[in-house]
Amino acid sequence: MNKEVLRDQIMTRLKADHALLLQAAKTSHAAATDDENIPDNKYATLGLEASYLAQGQANRAQEILQALQAFRQLALPLFSPNSLIRLTAVVQLEDDEGCSRLFFIGPAAGGLLLQFDGVEIMIITPASPLGRELLGKQCGDLIELKSGAAREYEIISIC
Repeated sequence: MNKEVLRDQIMTRLKADHALLLQAAKTSHAAATDDENIPDNKYATLGLEASYLAQGQANRAQEILQALQAFRQLALPLFSPNSLIRLTAVVQLEDDEGCSRLFFIGPAAGGLLLQFDGVEIMIITPASPLGRELLGKQCGDLIELKSGAAREYEIISIC
């Protein structure tokens, strides 16, 4: 798997999300400051609500900028099947029913789903429960996740 291309795809997605959030923040800010939204009584809160929304969108846009910077600076070392899992590893997990999933351990943007070479990859961070569980493991190791009912997964591959 070419992780350089994967990183480029992640960054492209983050840039698009950032642009969308900036536009949404501008629209919310315009609504918050529009003359029609000046409150005429204490129950008219549309302008206040729009300003909260604009601030939240601006904060999220800033988080995305920080994620972009983290991915720009990310070194992408090669992994062998015997390598220990660490940041930048792409890990394939398989449950006892034979269903497998791919995860990229990134510095930020946890939860982002991407289609890469026709396969879905989820970005997780080392701070996430799954990320914490995977760090330091290697192919063949079993991990147990407790999200509702406990499930066991085998680490099939690392690259």
